[in-house]
Formats: sequence, C-alpha cells, structure tokens
Amino acid sequence: MSETAHKMLEENLGSRVLIRIKGDVEIRGKLKSYDQHLNIVLEEAEEIRGSGEVRKLGTIVIRGDAVVLISPLKE
Repeated sequence: MSETAHKMLEENLGSRVLIRIKGDVEIRGKLKSYDQHLNIVLEEAEEIRGSGEVRKLGTIVIRGDAVVLISPLKE
C-alpha cells in the first residue's frame, strides 16, 4: 500500500467512507480499521444498490483484493 493511501486511511479512521468493490457494489460506513493488505472493517455499513435502495449490513470486513475505490464522505 502506498504511503499516500496509508495517510488517507489513517486520517479517516472513525469517519464515514464510501467503498466501491468489484462488481460495481458500493458500501458506505464508519472506517473502524484496516491493515497492510487493505482489508477493511466498517461499522454501521450499508450497501447502496443501483436503484438507490439501501441495505443495512452492520459491522463487516471487506477483503482488500476486492476494493476498487475508497473515498471519504462529508459528514
């Protein structure tokens, strides 16, 4: 993981983020932790479907090899 990515994740611990994973799935939630493989733990996670429908997921782990994009969300 690049130094820039590490810094961005560190700065957003405890904040809400949007994560896009393979298969064009978008998940948003509070960034609880991550590791050097970009495995991510989100709390209060929600899947945002293409229709705009939101499905609550709770606390989840996202494997780093599935992550396409991570973006901080404004509160």
